[in-house]
Amino acid sequence: MKIKATLDRIPGSMMLFPLLVGATLNTLFPGTPTFFGSFTGALWTGALPILAVFFFCMGSTLSFKATPYIMKKGGVLLITKIGVAAIVGIIAAQFIGNGMVLGGLSVLAIVAAMNDTNGGMYMALMGQFGKPEDAGAYSIMSLESGPFLTMLTLGAAGLAGFPWQAMVGAVLPLVLGMVAGNLDKDLREFFGKAGPVLIPFFAFGLGCGLDFKKVAASGLTGILLGVAVVVVTGTALFFADRLTGGNGIAGLSAATTAGNAAGVPAAVAAANPAYAEVAGSATIMVAASVIVSAILCPIVVAWYANRLQKKGKLILQERQAS
Repeated sequence: MKIKATLDRIPGSMMLFPLLVGATLNTLFPGTPTFFGSFTGALWTGALPILAVFFFCMGSTLSFKATPYIMKKGGVLLITKIGVAAIVGIIAAQFIGNGMVLGGLSVLAIVAAMNDTNGGMYMALMGQFGKPEDAGAYSIMSLESGPFLTMLTLGAAGLAGFPWQAMVGAVLPLVLGMVAGNLDKDLREFFGKAGPVLIPFFAFGLGCGLDFKKVAASGLTGILLGVAVVVVTGTALFFADRLTGGNGIAGLSAATTAGNAAGVPAAVAAANPAYAEVAGSATIMVAASVIVSAILCPIVVAWYANRLQKKGKLILQERQAS
């Protein structure tokens, strides 16, 4: 039936569709986990354990080794990305606090959407328009993954803080995965393959915690959030890339929201119940931002690359020569 092939044509589909299925079932049949119990109930309510395993598997793919150029490029883009998210979050906190406005917009949604780059999209765009060295920069940028940096940003914004145990607990699976993957390349390959498989399962669990009746008004806001990720972070990343000797392509290619960022609000709420009320709406909006930024970012990158080519800077030839 070519179901997966069809879904693969839609950005973020493995995150979006299971989430929507879970949210639909929870809206129509909220008593399902209690009625069935056992494994069905566990899958319905067990997004956090699956997320923990997912972050471990993600960590196993991260290498401690990187060339100086990769460290410089990746480090600058990483700092710029989380720095912009922090600045926007701090400004938004002055008006929103821990609450929600405009159909469910929260500081948690803003920071989670802006903090984490869609690695698959970045690598695909680098493969078409960039250089191998810039593609390798994602090995540093991927440290954005998980809720740790979002927690730091929320604390810096003057909102509810997190005990150090919760902060360490949020990043520990990722770190343990990194250690395992760097100690043994076979473990890296073994666990690394499992990461993508877990996405639809924790997405379904996250969806089962949502009620469409409560988040129906957040659709337009989620679209606007995705546009803001591309425009706001893309502008800062573009200039950061240029300042490190790049042509801006790598910076623009990082102006997206990662699919796994939709799991961050739930992880943050688990560490601090003060965010429990906004976590559901934030999950929906971050998921919307994943889709919007995945569609808009390649259009912007292709337009800019075409502009450079017309000026005599042949990006594709430059990449092949590298």
